[in-house]
Parts: sequence; C-alpha cells; structure tokens
Amino acid sequence: MARRSQPAHLSRRERQIMDILYRAGRATAADVRAGLHEAPSDSAVRTLLRILEEKGHVRHEVDGLRFVYLPTVARDKAKRSALKHVLDTFFDGSASQVVAALVDLAPHDLNEEEVARLQRIVDRAKRSKT
Repeated sequence: MARRSQPAHLSRRERQIMDILYRAGRATAADVRAGLHEAPSDSAVRTLLRILEEKGHVRHEVDGLRFVYLPTVARDKAKRSALKHVLDTFFDGSASQVVAALVDLAPHDLNEEEVARLQRIVDRAKRSKT
C-alpha cells in the first residue's frame, strides 16, 4: 500500500505503540501487545501496526514466520514533528507561548541549571535577531 506524502497524525493507541517501538527498537506484534496497558486483541494490535505501516511510521521485516516491526522515522525527528503540530494547533505557531505554558505547568520542576539553560537559549535567540 502507498505511503501518504504528509505525516499522518497518530491516535492515542498508535502513539503508545510507537513509544514501545522506540524503546525496543524493534518488536513483534506479540511484543507490542505485551507492552500495552489494557491491550486490545492480537488482531487489533496487528491491524494498528498495519495502519502505522500504511501511514509510513513503521516498516516490517520478516523473521521466519513473524513480522518484526521497526520505526521508520528517528525519534528526534518524530518529536520535532509532534511538537510542531502542537505548536501550530494550540499555540498559533508561537514558541514563546509554548515555553510559557510549559514553565507555568511545572515551575517548581525547573532547577537552577535548567533555568540557566533556558536563559542561554533566549540570549542566543536575541543575538541571532540582531
């Protein structure tokens, strides 16, 4: 089946499967099912893997009688794509709104080193604008 030209958005369950594949690197449908909370049936997991393959997120290799599934996109690239989607969908493309929301969500989770890192990033952005 043909892959879509644009990355397709993932359902909650599809994201869970991708998380399992990223952690494992490669997995069978049975491995994926074992890693899912309140896992659906074997056939439902295989269907979801096929859908992810059609969307271009997963590919498979044949190992004897089993299909072994692997992510097709590096995790860092997938994270950037998902973040861009959130940025555009919920924050009108504003990176500052995203950062403000993240800091507002967990202000006590930022230690001094993380605050300093954020400040360096802001300073670098300011310098690049001039």
